[in-house]
Parts: sequence; structure tokens; C-alpha cells
Amino acid sequence: MPSSIGWDIGGANIKASLVKLENKEFYIKSIKEYFPIWRRGRENLPVKIREIHNRIAEGVDVDVVGLTMTAELSDVYFTKREGVEHIIECMEHIYSSEKIKIVSNDLDIISIDEAREKPSRVAASNWAATGWLLSKTISTCIGVDVGSTTCSIIPVVDWICRAEGKNDLEKLANGELIYTGVLRTNVAVIVDKVPVRGRYVRVSSELFALTGDIHLVLNNIREEDYTTETADGRGKTRTECLARLARIVCADIDMLSEKDIVEIAKYIYNKQIDQVADGIYQVYTRIIGECVEKPLILAMGLGEKILAKKAAERLGLGRTVCLSDVLGRETSITTPSAASALMALNTVKPVTPVIDLIKQKLNRILRRLD
Repeated sequence: MPSSIGWDIGGANIKASLVKLENKEFYIKSIKEYFPIWRRGRENLPVKIREIHNRIAEGVDVDVVGLTMTAELSDVYFTKREGVEHIIECMEHIYSSEKIKIVSNDLDIISIDEAREKPSRVAASNWAATGWLLSKTISTCIGVDVGSTTCSIIPVVDWICRAEGKNDLEKLANGELIYTGVLRTNVAVIVDKVPVRGRYVRVSSELFALTGDIHLVLNNIREEDYTTETADGRGKTRTECLARLARIVCADIDMLSEKDIVEIAKYIYNKQIDQVADGIYQVYTRIIGECVEKPLILAMGLGEKILAKKAAERLGLGRTVCLSDVLGRETSITTPSAASALMALNTVKPVTPVIDLIKQKLNRILRRLD
């Protein structure tokens, strides 16, 4: 039974997915773990990778390993080249070099030697794994992956991934990358004013509250979903989240009522949806002239329902499907690692049966929408 593990090594989160093929069926198991490399230390990265491997591999000696990364951007590395090299070294502590297949920003698999020679081809490459999977399963779509920190927007036209940006700088410029997420975004970068008792009040630019506080207060996430540290180092109860949000206007929960603070949270949430919608619209207007059919919006990630789907609906762009309804919430949250596992496995045995099954599940959902 061929199997692979896909890795998405991020600066804040590590995601790993085990994929097994058996006859015409497939099995995916995924793990996401918060590992802020700038806090835990780069020297502890190989230890954490091995720990996650032992939990996910289930004693199986996998045939091949797929790797994507974004942690090279972390300031624990002076350059991206240094980060790519260190992440590869960490993987080599666990797997033989021959087993490791690295996803490039050309949506293909390259060797460790090629990645070391040209690290820019693999830096910030997790979107490419997702783009590869989308281009195999949906003819025309816009994938919107909202995680804890960022939002990736990935267009596919006529079975070809049409992403313009190869790196984060290019993607930030063309709308394919938006630095807004469900948990880790400083609310002061979303708004500069908020409504308080009938008037708009400027917000402090201090790191007083994160988007995780907003989404917990509005019941968009559960306390167990709030996996990152909080801005003040305190807990993640509703009261503690309300207190942090009050602080963004230099107030506290003695000065503002819960109703006042919820109004602030709703306002910021609305503006965050606008941020995602703006990126989707920028990509949509670029590709729509080339589309024979209206692109499906495929929402995924931790924020698939609360941000990606809401933004698409606000734009009125047509059909929107959540990947969790196709492959389950666990896989939706870890799409790049699951996709990189499939890409790597495809070098050992064709994964066409898996792709066909995903297409069938998606088509059943689309028929219900028609």
C-alpha cells in the first residue's frame, strides 16, 4: 500500500498529512501544530518535526515525502536561502535525501540538490501544492485559503493554475496574498477607527488584540481553535478576549460594556471580510476574460466559512464550496501538506484514482447547488 507524508513547514504552524492508497480508495490523516519558530527556536525544529512524524506515520515506513515551506521568511533566518537550507537539513535528520521531494513554485517536484541550488524556487511554495491539486480537480476556480495568519488566493483557468506571483512579494502586489488571518493578525492593521457609542474612535497601534479575540467573541471559533499566544499572554476566555478588544481604544471592561465591545468586534470582522473580498475581486477581474465559465470559489483553511465564503458571497460571484464539505475539516485546514503528499506520491504511483474520487465528491456537492 503506497504511502506518503506531506509537510508544510510554516513559521507559526507545522502541518503534516499522511496519505495512503489502497485499491481505489485513499486515506488522509493530518496534524496541525502551533510552533512559532521565533519563540521556540530554530534549533528545536528538527525535534518537533520528528515528534510529529512519529505521531502521524503510525509506524509506517512511507515511500516518499513531500515538502513545502514558508518558515524561511521568519526573522530567525537572515536570508531565505539560509532558511531553506536549514529546513531541508531538518528533514534530512528524519528521511533519506532520496525520499524527500520538494514542491517548487512552478507547481512541480524538484530534488533537494535543485532546491539548494535555487532556493527561490521553493521558498513560500505552499500555495503551489494547493494550486496543483486544484488544477487537477476543478477546471475553473478561485481557491481561497484563509489560515491563522494569511489568505492565499489561487486562480485556475481551464485546468491550469494561473497564479501570477511566484513569491510573496509578487503575490502581495497582485492580490494573491493578503496578510490577514483568523488568529494572529493585529486588529490595528485592519482598522484605524472603530465605532464606540455612536462615534468613531481612533485605535491604538499597539499590539493589544488579535483577530482570534474578535472571532472568539463573535462565536466564529471555539476556544480550542485559538491555538496561538494572546497579545497580553493571558487566557482565551470570552471575558479575557473582551478585555483585550476594549484596550485597542485605550479602555477596559469597566469603561465599556460587553455590547460596546461586541459592536467593535463586528465592525472589525466586517472590515476583515472586505480585505479578503478585495483580493478575490482583484484576481477575479484579471482572469474572468479568459474563463469560458464562471469560476467556482473554493473556500478552505481555518477561515473557510467565516472569511473566505463570506467574502465570496459579499461579491456575489456565484457558487462557493467549502473544501471541508469535500475532504473534511482536518484536510481543509492542512490543504498544502495534503496536496504535497499527493504530489510526492504521484512520483511513485499515479494518484489519478484519488483525483477522480475528489472530483466525484465535488460534483455531487455542485449538483445539489444547481
